[in-house]
Amino acid sequence: MTDSQGETVTHTDIERAAASGLVLPATADLTAPAEFTPDVLAKLQDLEDRSRVHEQNSRPDNTRDSYAADWKHWETFCALLGLPVAAITPGSLTAFVEWLWVQPGWKPGTYTAPSTIDRRLSGVVVTGRTQLNLRLDKTVAARARTVLKAKVKEMEKTKEKRGRGPAPALLVEHLSQAVTAAPDNRLGIRNKSIALTQFAIAGREHEVAFLRLRDFEEHAKGLLVDVRVSKVKPRKVKVPFGTNPSTCPVRAWKAWKESAGLTDPDDFAYKPLHPRWHTVMDGGLDPETIGDVITKLGTWAELDFRPTGHSPRRGAATSAKRAGKDRKEIARQGGWADNSAAMETYFAEVDGWEENAMRGVL
Repeated sequence: MTDSQGETVTHTDIERAAASGLVLPATADLTAPAEFTPDVLAKLQDLEDRSRVHEQNSRPDNTRDSYAADWKHWETFCALLGLPVAAITPGSLTAFVEWLWVQPGWKPGTYTAPSTIDRRLSGVVVTGRTQLNLRLDKTVAARARTVLKAKVKEMEKTKEKRGRGPAPALLVEHLSQAVTAAPDNRLGIRNKSIALTQFAIAGREHEVAFLRLRDFEEHAKGLLVDVRVSKVKPRKVKVPFGTNPSTCPVRAWKAWKESAGLTDPDDFAYKPLHPRWHTVMDGGLDPETIGDVITKLGTWAELDFRPTGHSPRRGAATSAKRAGKDRKEIARQGGWADNSAAMETYFAEVDGWEENAMRGVL
């Protein structure tokens, strides 16, 4: 059988397409239609719908849950103003910011944090595009964000506090204290490896949680970690041996792999342990548990701050910049865009000291 280009199409090709969920006729006429008939348009719409569902399902659960919560707030706002939910415009989004600004925050007596409002804008725009198939300009939320920035400036003048604030950076010196204080048992071995892996790849909690054994490839110079599940895009991260054995992510991974007896390449890299006996249990860890592990390490080390699941990622970027690493190298390690605004905020703590207008003046 040949297609319209004269190339051979085998039954295996057809079976492979059928396995993806497409409904194919028993015998296929492989002559491509010349016109967009109603039947062709219906097929294209079906493919578009499948593509949209695939895009939504490829997002991490926590991202989908956040977007769903953002959309619920948008539905409430639209109901109050008598607007259809599809009315996503610069004006309606600006009014949405004004409304969210006076909504209760996570703590009694507080109001919604600016970072939450900013994320809700993103959630509404993304949902409008993916679920309602709206063609929204990339600047549709620009005016709303300008208003939000102005409100944040006013908030800073009045010293009003909203939200939990940014995660504290778990710098390399904190990481050293944490892994040193960890107990010398399977729980301590696992938790050390989790923290050092997350720091070394500048990873998010879900990126570490969903790693499989096959994603760790041992190399003469360290590890090649294949981060397949990411809210942005997959990446392969080179993790070299550490100069300090106690904070070496490669040695820590090998110690955990041996202690847990990991052999199945399709199994999760980090496993739950029995709360008393620390025997390895089935399944993997969820992203929230990765955050709990980081917090527990901070408790063991008696750090003077409470690290969270985002602390190693922030600390990795800050520590690397402090060590003089190039921005693009840091961005590549953690999967940031080269001009990432979030990454730049991490650098603010260390930038401006060497190249300072007052250096050598006073």
